[in-house]
Amino acid sequence: MDRPWGRVPAWVSTALRAELDDATDEIIAAVRAEVPEYARPLTGRFGVKITEGVSVALGQFVDLIGRDEGLEDVRVYRALGQLEHREGRTLAALQSAYQVGTRAMWRRLGEGDTARNLPAEVIFILAEALFSYVEQISAASVAGWADEEANRAGSLQRRRHAVVELLARRPPAAAVELERAAAAAGWALPGRLAALVVEDAAAVGARLPGSIGADLDPVGLVLVPVLDRTGWWDRLRAGLGDRRAVLGPVTEPTDAHRSIARAQAAWPLHLAGLLHPDTTQTLARADEHLLALLLAAAPEIAADLRERAIAPLRALPSGALARAEQTLRAWLDAHGDISVAAAALHVHPQTVRYRLAGLRETFDGVLDDPGARLELTIALRSAPALDETRPATSGS
Repeated sequence: MDRPWGRVPAWVSTALRAELDDATDEIIAAVRAEVPEYARPLTGRFGVKITEGVSVALGQFVDLIGRDEGLEDVRVYRALGQLEHREGRTLAALQSAYQVGTRAMWRRLGEGDTARNLPAEVIFILAEALFSYVEQISAASVAGWADEEANRAGSLQRRRHAVVELLARRPPAAAVELERAAAAAGWALPGRLAALVVEDAAAVGARLPGSIGADLDPVGLVLVPVLDRTGWWDRLRAGLGDRRAVLGPVTEPTDAHRSIARAQAAWPLHLAGLLHPDTTQTLARADEHLLALLLAAAPEIAADLRERAIAPLRALPSGALARAEQTLRAWLDAHGDISVAAAALHVHPQTVRYRLAGLRETFDGVLDDPGARLELTIALRSAPALDETRPATSGS
């Protein structure tokens, strides 16, 4: 898990401790003022737990600054989430409280002398550390809330499975229905997400904060929140490890079925090694392989196109076939540039011209037709080498 607070200079911790010493009341006041569900007297169990949660959060954050350590003890925040569920507050209220509290804390830091004297690069790291820290304690509270929901209404995983199925549904479910189901599953519905097809989805989802997973048939599905530009991608790669997976496009929750369908369509192609020439590549992004998906969606038409496009090559002798195919692939990949094709083939440009003259005869003028060249390019890109079992003949 990311530990950006470890990159903040350790001396900042000491400087901030005094400035945040009396910030608890200020943060609680901001939450009570901006989140209607919390606009109530701080009495009894509610007051004790809220005050404890904010004060512990402040102290723990300051303690972590400058230390490359993970956030190990989240019991206070889980307990806070459980209390929120027992008192009938929603996940939306809980998440709003965290957001308001974070803004209040950052405003307090910005008004202090320490932050004003920090270099810009340190301020950026401090901000990243704060927001990552709050994201993690917020996730712990969400988990506590979800545990209570599971105890009250049955299996949490069954509810998460229902959320995944609801997001995959066509036509899409209404936003209100999605929010209700996500809350019941203990999941904070993100503004944007991407579908991840992977085996052992429940285990992968548990390693990706804010994600929700279900082990579907024939392969599992994890819905990954996209909260920032690059951090989510780094967390995704770390959470996957060496597992094979396919990622669908980023969408809003109401369009999640598009991301799910595309990732599921690309999964068998990825397993078969048809998406990457490098078969050691474990994670594939479906949107980078739209041509392969398009051809796979209509396999009979794709097979007919390939056979018709390359039929003239099959009439050539074995050695000539391999050489002709190599030349044709290089020339098409080079968009007709003789010099580039020659460099790819490690031959003289005149050799390529000679071979192309023969290919034009073989294809009876087809190579001069842009549409036919497109079909031939697709055919060669989507099929294995025509003469794989025999070495190509060198020379011209």
